[in-house]
Amino acid sequence: MKLRTLSLGLATALLAACGGGDGAGQAQDSKVLNVYNYSDYIAEATIPDFEKESGIKVTYDVFDSDEMVETKLLAGNSGYDVVVPTLNFFGRQIQAGVFLPLDKSKIPNLAKLDPKVMQRIATQDPDNKYGVPYMIGTTGIGYNVDMLKERFGGSADIANSWDLVFKPENIARMKDCGVTILDTPSDMIPTAMHYLGLDPHSSNPADIQKAAELLKSIRPYVQNFHSSQYVGSLANGGTCLVVGWSGDIIQARDRAEEAGNGVHVAYSIPREGAPQWFDMLAIPKDAQHPEAAYQFINYLLEPKVAAANTDFIHYANPVSEATPLVDEAIRNDPTIYPPADVAEKMFTYAINSPETDKLYTRLWTEIKTGR
Repeated sequence: MKLRTLSLGLATALLAACGGGDGAGQAQDSKVLNVYNYSDYIAEATIPDFEKESGIKVTYDVFDSDEMVETKLLAGNSGYDVVVPTLNFFGRQIQAGVFLPLDKSKIPNLAKLDPKVMQRIATQDPDNKYGVPYMIGTTGIGYNVDMLKERFGGSADIANSWDLVFKPENIARMKDCGVTILDTPSDMIPTAMHYLGLDPHSSNPADIQKAAELLKSIRPYVQNFHSSQYVGSLANGGTCLVVGWSGDIIQARDRAEEAGNGVHVAYSIPREGAPQWFDMLAIPKDAQHPEAAYQFINYLLEPKVAAANTDFIHYANPVSEATPLVDEAIRNDPTIYPPADVAEKMFTYAINSPETDKLYTRLWTEIKTGR
């Protein structure tokens, strides 16, 4: 889901002028690929290595919310050959008919994917017809360990509960050191509903309104609504509490450690349960370079490539053969590869109707503006 790649600054491939009858233009055109992915969501070497191996030049653009990519897809003529929507948005986009059905014979590495992951994804992509899972993550709490202990009597146990975020008397203690929550109603409203004991998949306006009221109650203590900037701010001590995506917060932790700046960051999956999401690789129906897209998707499913991406961005990947290749500290980290008892409490996001989306958007504006 979610922010997550370096704007690699790769050279933009220029399409050759088509002409003549020898197919030269078409051959050159097939060596171009346009990718649209979350920020901070791929290893630094992945694109250059793919270009070297395939001879395909990649233009790599980034976004930091599902709403951004959905707007481009639904408008048509996005200009991209591979996009990376999160599963609940992806399911709705399938219904809108924006994707190319996969020719699975061109993705032989599909055989290396975890069958349990594929089965879960099939609830929104029947028969796994349109998409391939790229990464798996959770939405939870990131925090500055020392600042939290200073405000809660030396204990950081409060960070293991959504009470830290959703009880005004708790989040108020963190206001002075900086609080950020995701600027994505599709994450925050279902999470609030779950905390209230409501079905996070509910489309009942009364349930959604209750979640909105909860979020409004903590609005005075939120410094920023953002889906990417919190990584650097958490790492440098400018923010002490975030509701964010697992890999981003773990990246912030590692950046702080590498900088040796005395900032100690941690991530928790709250004991009440948390969202688990799947980011998908898909080919828009109007993609100009589908053959290159198939090559790229298959390449990302190579175990060594998937492991390298996980090592860099700290999100779990669905390639079974990649797990032993992942850095030991990462594959044994329960916030990245949650144990079974934690996974049982997780939930996925629903596919919202246009009416529910409109309600989400209206309420989110009210929440952010404090009205």
